[in-house]
Amino acid sequence: MSAPTRPPARASSFALGSLARRRHRRAWTRLAPLAVAATAAFVAGVAVGAGAEDPRRTAAEAFVRAWARGDYAAMHALITPAAQRRISIERFARTYRDAAKVVTLFALSGRRAEDPGENEVVVPVVLRTRIFGSLPGRLALPVVEREDGVGIDWAPHLVHPGVRPGEKLARTTRMPRRAAIQARDGTPLAEGETRTSALGTIAADVAGSVGLAPPERAAELSRRGVPPDTPVGLSGLEREFDAELRGRPGGQLRAGGRVLASVAPQRGRAVRTTIDPDVQRAAVEALAGRFGGVAVIRPGNGEVLALAGIAYSAPQPPGSVFKIITLAGALEAGVAKRRGTYPVQTAATLEGVEIENANGESCGGSLRASFAHSCNSVFAPLGAKLGARRLVTAAEAFGFNEDPGPLGALPSTIPPAEEIGDDLAVGSTAIGQGRLLATPLHFAGIAAAIAADGVRARPTLRKGTAPERIRATPAPVARTIGSYMRSVVTGGTGRSAAIPGVRVAGKTGTAELRTTTTDDSDPDAANPIPDDMTDTTAWFAAYAPARRPRFAVSVMLVGQGAGGVTAAPAARTVLEAALGP
Repeated sequence: MSAPTRPPARASSFALGSLARRRHRRAWTRLAPLAVAATAAFVAGVAVGAGAEDPRRTAAEAFVRAWARGDYAAMHALITPAAQRRISIERFARTYRDAAKVVTLFALSGRRAEDPGENEVVVPVVLRTRIFGSLPGRLALPVVEREDGVGIDWAPHLVHPGVRPGEKLARTTRMPRRAAIQARDGTPLAEGETRTSALGTIAADVAGSVGLAPPERAAELSRRGVPPDTPVGLSGLEREFDAELRGRPGGQLRAGGRVLASVAPQRGRAVRTTIDPDVQRAAVEALAGRFGGVAVIRPGNGEVLALAGIAYSAPQPPGSVFKIITLAGALEAGVAKRRGTYPVQTAATLEGVEIENANGESCGGSLRASFAHSCNSVFAPLGAKLGARRLVTAAEAFGFNEDPGPLGALPSTIPPAEEIGDDLAVGSTAIGQGRLLATPLHFAGIAAAIAADGVRARPTLRKGTAPERIRATPAPVARTIGSYMRSVVTGGTGRSAAIPGVRVAGKTGTAELRTTTTDDSDPDAANPIPDDMTDTTAWFAAYAPARRPRFAVSVMLVGQGAGGVTAAPAARTVLEAALGP
């Protein structure tokens, strides 16, 4: 049997960034100094004779290979000296970049050049574009051969195969109608050109807005062929699902008056989200026009059921809701014991500075009671004993300093351990002051993690998405914290969140907006009304039912006083609507 024959050389190919074929390595090596240094125009020293590679073919393939890499310097080095004098390397590169924008080119591959003709070498290429798909073509390169080498007699029409001398490459673009955003039950949250919903402002609060692209997104949208006057998602669900909702542009690619490619616009599919219309309505109504945010998450799978106000876009100091994390870190490290007891006092001293309880209240005793009554005199020293490093580790285990997930959502942050400072600063951080910032979306997720035995699910706004689950704290620690959060509602600072017949677990927080280093002044306790209601931000994070949790909620009200007075009742309203009759 005769040996199988090797396929013809012209059937081979080279792709974006690929290496030369082994049998051509000697010829490519001779070209490399020119391509890298970009200092000479001609490919010199390549002999023409029996068994040698044709230098015209080598130059043409090198040119296309450099184009595939986006190496415009190497391309410019391969054109003739006369062409180099006609166009600078800067203008040359700009010409190719502009053409790529017109075509929406994102990748290019070339095949083995055809046998050189008398005046040109043809290299088959495939241009992969975002609008027109894959465009095959034959790039006819005029290769000049002289005694001292070869070079490409470049002209502007060579930016795209099929363009003739004197023709200009251009594109006309059409966008499809923007697709609808739907609630989890299929109710439209935004649809049509006006992006309206039968739910009115209730839907608008979470759907977000559309408008002209901001400068930081303009370049990327342009590369995808989206015209600059196209409305795009700016916030909320419109931003989160913008690429799917706007669909794929269509249009015509022209060379002068000739059509090189044409494609119809493709409309995006409607996006089914996790938003529950009834829960969303309750969240907006609970906010009642106040500056703040409300977020509701389903424990276990991270589905976001409601977002109202600044639930994810304007992080604020969290106040004593952060004691959930301090307690988790202290229990894990053994710094705190479930049966431990603490002095009953009105304040604690760190670094010579007194950190007072709310309104000078005297509290302490058991760890449960200290948590239920939000005792700064217990938790500030506990945080200092835990230390900055372990406190930051605990916070990051619960999602601080990480991408929150949804586009446009800002992260909750805690400084690096080495930047927090002395025991006073660590103690202040442990009670939710210092340089902490957090969002209701994040603290709804923290409450959900406690409800799910210490496993947090990254928040998702798309119905049916498999959640990413992360262990935040061991299950026994989470169950202890959940039990203590139950005590907050039954006999502590969160009694106003109680729902008859439902076991609610929660934690209040009141963050000072001006003084954040010497005391927490968390008025979450027996007489929780501060002198200046505008000087504090009210927080409440909770879940219900406590035994088989179905919903986790976080409420933040900026400049609205104490968490137990304003945020906890708002959370109760949302939980009642979510739980139903």
